[in-house]
Amino acid sequence: MQKKLFLLFILILPLKIWAQSAVSGTVYDFDDKKFPLQYVKVKNLTNNQLALTRATGQFTIAAKVGDLLELSFMGYHTDTLYLINLSPKLIYLPENSKALKQVDIVGAKVNSSLLSPDPEARPYTRVATDGLQGKKNGDRAGGLLFNLGYGKYKRQQEKIRLLEERDQYLNEINEVFTEFYVSGLVKLKGEDLKNFMALYRPPEELVKSERPFNYAYYTVQAYHTWLKLPPEQRKLSSVPKLKAD
Repeated sequence: MQKKLFLLFILILPLKIWAQSAVSGTVYDFDDKKFPLQYVKVKNLTNNQLALTRATGQFTIAAKVGDLLELSFMGYHTDTLYLINLSPKLIYLPENSKALKQVDIVGAKVNSSLLSPDPEARPYTRVATDGLQGKKNGDRAGGLLFNLGYGKYKRQQEKIRLLEERDQYLNEINEVFTEFYVSGLVKLKGEDLKNFMALYRPPEELVKSERPFNYAYYTVQAYHTWLKLPPEQRKLSSVPKLKAD
């Protein structure tokens, strides 16, 4: 009998020790306190342990009293939590309004290739004006410069480059943002999945501005925004039928 009790004690002791060295909690949106946040990164800054919240907003991470937890999620303020005990925690993250502000471009860098010589342009010829009245300023102002077709060639090359660049980003979006990829992240199916992908297809300019583009974060963030929409706004509006004459 004593041997059985000893074995039971040995089996239960590690579970008890682990339970006393971990903390659990649930993370909600600050404005909608019934809305759980999924994929929030929970990091124990004391022991460098990491955890992600589940669909219910819950997490469990190894910790002890006195540890400092950091909670971060794209579009929300990063928050910290000092553990004075290991009881279950309720955490509310406020949205980061600064992340939604418009960005104004105040400067631009000129592409050096636009100033490089055209390899296919013909050499220009100076038409001499020696002996003509009006040739002044130390013989530097006389004559005409001909370089026919150079500006037009550059404009055509720039248009081709922009089209090729646009095709590159569109192909990347088509290859990554598929029904299989999106349904694996947000668990949508059927018409809901098609409507969600049509409403929140990553914009080409956004993919271009954030390299490499984090499709997973973008999709999850868009999903949380989609869930807050009323049902009638979660699908594309139907195109009105034209009446026949």
